[in-house]
This record gives sequence, structure tokens and C-alpha cells, in this order.
Amino acid sequence: MLVALLLGSCAPRSISGTSNEPQFLSLDTHLDTPVHFSRAGWSFADRHDLATDLSQVDMPRMREGRLSGGFFAIFTKQGPLTPVGYAAARDFAFGRSKEIDETLARFPDQIQPARRADDAYRIHAAGKLIAFKSIENSYPLGEDLGLLEKFYREGVRLAGPVHSLNNQFADSSSDTPRWNGLSPLGRRWVAEMNRLGMVIDASHASDSSFDQLLSLSKTPIILSHSGTRALHDFPRNIDDNRIRKLAATGGAICFTTIYLSPLNIGPDRAKVFDKLDHIGELSPADQADLTRRWRALDAKQPLWSSTFNDYMVALLHTIKVAGPDHVCFGADWDGGGGISGMGDVTAMPAVTARLRAAGYGDLDLAKMLGGNVLRIVRTAEGRRMREPR
Repeated sequence: MLVALLLGSCAPRSISGTSNEPQFLSLDTHLDTPVHFSRAGWSFADRHDLATDLSQVDMPRMREGRLSGGFFAIFTKQGPLTPVGYAAARDFAFGRSKEIDETLARFPDQIQPARRADDAYRIHAAGKLIAFKSIENSYPLGEDLGLLEKFYREGVRLAGPVHSLNNQFADSSSDTPRWNGLSPLGRRWVAEMNRLGMVIDASHASDSSFDQLLSLSKTPIILSHSGTRALHDFPRNIDDNRIRKLAATGGAICFTTIYLSPLNIGPDRAKVFDKLDHIGELSPADQADLTRRWRALDAKQPLWSSTFNDYMVALLHTIKVAGPDHVCFGADWDGGGGISGMGDVTAMPAVTARLRAAGYGDLDLAKMLGGNVLRIVRTAEGRRMREPR
């Protein structure tokens, strides 16, 4: 039964691809695509082109890229660690959650929300795309862990404590240590995540924060969009020893396209990045102008100097370290991801082809493309059922 589910044997043949290729249930654990959901004149149901639009994921391209679905991120940029800052972030995050719901509700014949692992298999078998929700940066919770349960009721099943700056829960991999890992509130956050049956995401966490998340969590954790430090020595990536520890506890690293090389960002790129965060507030004409400016910068100095081949070398190294039972995918589409030869979600079949050429068969591919993530989601669900309410 498990093998049949992993191989997607009951999946429809409407998804693009060669007729003899199994229709794997494939998930990306970190989609920043909701940043586009409020854009004037933009539809998730339309196919967009990288030459004229900055988005990397839409439903037609998901099908072309054989991506069954993923975790649509509620990302909140961090502000001050004050009651006023927390309140503004909370309102923004619940607003973004609502935008996700409203977008999905417009296309019920194409995509459906998932709240359990079994939902994902059912939706995939029905020929529809799968939409989980996640939280990138728990800063909007402020100091009220009760908000986690409210987000759970909204459908969130994956959350990370921290982003690029230290916050009230944990130290970030890209900031100077404040807590030397998790704060006291962060430790309580872990317990509440476990109680609710939500999967803990350690991407962006410092090494010490990662170590403590791993040791405190009662269920396996995920790195939703992380890379290997062995191929690019950068704090945002993770070292092989920690990858092995993650695998030993049943977790998984969802491999990303970012930080395979240094980030090329200067003042001009920083300005357009800030506008991208607010693209939903721009008119269609201003959106088009932002795209032109972004592509002009790409021509002079791409955001990343890495290529698809670099990605595959790093991915294959990671699979060798972790094992195919503990690898998954989180490219960071629409959040800074994408490299030469791998510009949007339509590139994913090339990854599968290269993995097959490297000797990985259907069962390993099915695990890495979606099965490992759903195993971890199901384990977290089981913990919730055992916890006293």
C-alpha cells in the first residue's frame, strides 16, 4: 500500500510529461508564491513567462514541472520586537493566510487545501494540485503561543521559528547570537508545535538553534529550503554532520537553489528586492517596470552565479550524506531561488531525470519528491493525537 501511494499509481495522466514516467506525488516545502496572490492583473491560473514576469510558480507551470503541490508560505518581514511590531506582524500574517485561502477558493477544480498527509494523497489521486500552508518566521506570534493554535485552525502545518534576524524565539543563522540557540520562549514554542502536530522547520536557524530544535522536538524536523555547507561554506547552509543527525532522527533536508554560490546583491538589487516584497501593491505597469529592472540586473550580474550542474553536484552530495529517505525539495521559488538552467518550477523534471541517471529508482524518487515530507507530516499528526488536549 505504501509503495503504491508513493509511486502515485492512481494518479491521472493529465500532468505533463512522458507517458512512461510514473506520476509521482511531488511537493515543494517552501513556496513564496503568495507574494503574488494580491497582484492587480495577475492570476495564479495563468501561465506566466520569466521574460515578462518575476513569478516562478503558477498552476500551469506546476503541471508542466510535474509539481503536485507544496507548502505556500506565510512570510512576514521582521520588525521591532515590541508589542506594536508584533501586532502589525500578526495582522499581516493572518491577512496573508486569508489571501492564500481566497486564491485557492477561486480554483477549486484545479487546487485544493490539504491539512493532513492523507489529504495530499486524496487530492493528488483526484488530479488536482495540493496546497499546504506554512509559516516562515514565527515573529508574528509575538509572545502569545496561543496564536499557533489559531494558525493551525487556518491550515498551517509547518512553521519555522526564525528568519534572517534573531527574534523572540531563536537565533538566526545570519545574525550575531543573542540566545545561543533558542530562547526560553522558543523552547516553549517547540513544545507547543509538537502538541499541535505541526512540523518544525529549522531553515534559517543558527547551528545552535538547529541543535536544540533537533534535541527538543518529539517528532522529526525539516529543513524546508536549505543547502549543504560542504559545497558552499556559508552559515545559511548546513554541515554534513548535522545532516547526518537530522537523518538519524527521521527528519529531512529539502534541497534549495540558494547559496550554492555567494549572493550577488548591491544597492540596486536591494531596491528591487524591497519592491518585490510589495509587488502586490504595485499597478500592472509598475509590476512590468520592476520586471524590466530585475532582468536588466540579471544581465549584468545575476543574483547567483551557480548553475543547474552546480545544483545537481550539491544535491547528489546531500543525498549521499543523508540517504534518499531523508531528502526532499524546497527550491525557494518566488523567494530568491532560481539559477542558470533552473529558472522556475518547470525545471524540476530535469532534476528527476538526472537523479534517475545517477541510479535512483522509482521508490527512492517517490520518497524524495514527496513521500519523505508526508511521512514527517503524518508523524507529527500522530503526536497530536497522543497529546492531552
